[in-house]
Amino acid sequence: MSKSQIKDNEEMNLSAIQAALREQGADAWLFADFRHSDPLAYRILGLDGGGLCTRRWFYLVPAHGDPVKLNHRIEPGKLDSLPGSKLIYSRWQELHEGLRKMLAPHKKVAMQYSAMNNIPYVSTVDAGTIELIRSLGAEVVSSADLVQIFEARWSPEQKESHFAAAKIVDGIRADAFAEVGRQIRAHGSTDEYTIARYILDRFAAAGLATHDTPIVGVNANGSDCHYEPAPGRSTPIRPGDWLLIDMWAKEKKPGAVYYDITWCGYIAAKPGDKPSAKHQSVFEVVREARDSAVAFVNDAVKAGRAICGWQVDDVARGVITKAGYGEYFVHRTGHSIQVEIHANGANMDNLETRDERRVIPWTCFSVEPGIYLPEFGVRLEVNCFVDEKGAGTTGAVQKEPVIVQI
Repeated sequence: MSKSQIKDNEEMNLSAIQAALREQGADAWLFADFRHSDPLAYRILGLDGGGLCTRRWFYLVPAHGDPVKLNHRIEPGKLDSLPGSKLIYSRWQELHEGLRKMLAPHKKVAMQYSAMNNIPYVSTVDAGTIELIRSLGAEVVSSADLVQIFEARWSPEQKESHFAAAKIVDGIRADAFAEVGRQIRAHGSTDEYTIARYILDRFAAAGLATHDTPIVGVNANGSDCHYEPAPGRSTPIRPGDWLLIDMWAKEKKPGAVYYDITWCGYIAAKPGDKPSAKHQSVFEVVREARDSAVAFVNDAVKAGRAICGWQVDDVARGVITKAGYGEYFVHRTGHSIQVEIHANGANMDNLETRDERRVIPWTCFSVEPGIYLPEFGVRLEVNCFVDEKGAGTTGAVQKEPVIVQI
């Protein structure tokens, strides 16, 4: 699929949807909504999400031919912005008959569904609706790979926005570790929330948008994967401490995509001081896991070999497990990145879910293996962008722990 077929955030691209259906071997894509239950449908179809939506509607896009709408008589114009013929129902019997008529020419129908809820990010259709569609003779298949074509692929402009944000965020990340040293030299110590606020203030000054507070975790707090320092919950940072910083931001403009990284460092207690042997050893295991996963994706793309998100997770997890730390790697290897920090493309995951979505060109995801011990945590996060030629990281890559000199 060409870059011109990448999703348009303003309106539905019918030809692109139909081309994707043919590529995936599905006869049709059936969108179903009740009370705005499927935000994916609104974005992919370019529908206005406002206004009343108190009755069920269905929209079927076939791989060939014209789409068909099914609306309730009370809300007959809900899909008028979309192409296709219209059926109207009032009674539930008319709803079933309308669906039967829509589905009659099609055997394999994609819906926002995932078998066994393996990919919950796209499972928005309730079980009863799936039962109904199956009772009418259609085979329901997951739309997960279709969704990522329209929800996860970047445009060339989005790629530019990501690299622009990366350059700024990498600079702020380096400055944040330096700020820790400056604060300790000036005041004897600093704390997690002070550094998190420093990062947020720098984002704002640089014109970047983010959500939530950066993760700034010292020692054991770095093993809390979603730790969030706050004014009433913030640990001091002192010489001899291990520090993890996870930060994410994007440009403040429509369609901009996130850049999301995690680095680790050590606060030197005296000149020439270095992290302990255990810190260094765990860091090196995580580094190898990260680099092995990125290399696996790059090699597969260059060889024209299709891979899924779960396979990338297996590579990183295999390195950590072999080193004896498997039980301390408690989350997936990576998540899809787009306009949302956790987007709707393939995740690098064979732990929390078995993500069988393919890794496809013009998508990006984090690679962030971690080892979380009781006394400290190490996570090394990069962003990996895939195109038709290969895959690679999009910003600075940490090779050794940052040493903050006091």
